[in-house]
Amino acid sequence: MADIYAYITHKGGVADDSALELVNAARKIDAGAAVTAIVTGSGADCDKVADEVAATYPKVFKYSNEALAYPNAEVVRKLLVNVLPADAIILMPHDTFGMDLGPGLSIKLDSVFVSDAVDIEGADGGTLKVIRQEYSGMVSTHVSADISNGAVINVRPGAFAPDESKSAGGSVEDKSGDAGDLSAKRTFLEIVEAEVGDVDITKEDVLVSVGRGIEDEENIEIAQELAEAMGAVVSCSRPIVDAKWLEKSRQVGTSGQTVKPKVYLACGISGSFQHMGGIKGSPFIVAINKNVKAPIFQVADVGIEADILEFLPELSEAIGDL
Repeated sequence: MADIYAYITHKGGVADDSALELVNAARKIDAGAAVTAIVTGSGADCDKVADEVAATYPKVFKYSNEALAYPNAEVVRKLLVNVLPADAIILMPHDTFGMDLGPGLSIKLDSVFVSDAVDIEGADGGTLKVIRQEYSGMVSTHVSADISNGAVINVRPGAFAPDESKSAGGSVEDKSGDAGDLSAKRTFLEIVEAEVGDVDITKEDVLVSVGRGIEDEENIEIAQELAEAMGAVVSCSRPIVDAKWLEKSRQVGTSGQTVKPKVYLACGISGSFQHMGGIKGSPFIVAINKNVKAPIFQVADVGIEADILEFLPELSEAIGDL
């Protein structure tokens, strides 16, 4: 089996939650693999993240360079082409950065590319079996990928359970001198943080989140009443923001806010990967949807088949009677 690597994304000196998930995804490829984490960046933040993930990965390769100080997929792609073995298998999160990095990397490495993997059934010889989802999660697709020349696999955040054992006791190897030429045509300008509105949903423990199933702007009051009864805050999926029913600061997802609540009520939300990509940690997810085939039910701890316009007022009343 080829060497398996996990590309670690991080911000502010803290590794993304996907770092703990990628190691378990790699074990689905080869249960006995000694997965190597790759951490790129610059200065103290890079050092801190490398030390952090060494608790999960037996080996960590650290590449510290001023050119890697900011999230530039063109630069990281150059680095990985310079340092990865020809038949390497590398996993990375299927987020906005991973979607920028992965496809071009597979071309440069002349290896297979699989995007948005939600499960891995293992490798049989030179063939890797991966499960993806199509049609907003309504259909599961079983993909057989030829990994004889390696593979680049983008893994959906949250699809694999995190390894929280922190028992690897790994070592960090500074490979910065192997980085090679990191010149790029693309120039990093700035990071524009998402606006914070009257409520910062990223700091809330309980969220009542609404999607298309709310049907009309006036019905958002139903969710507001439930949130008040629960001591929660209302958030939403992108269609609600696009309709201008709630402000952008309340949007959960890859193009909105990243949240880490303890409890997440998904009300009339289908559960696309763009939405679920904005939910980190291991919240207790309650899904309420009248479509029994909605993808959200596949990740929910509790699934309720119901029309939210009828169910939410009943739930609010029941909570109020406690």
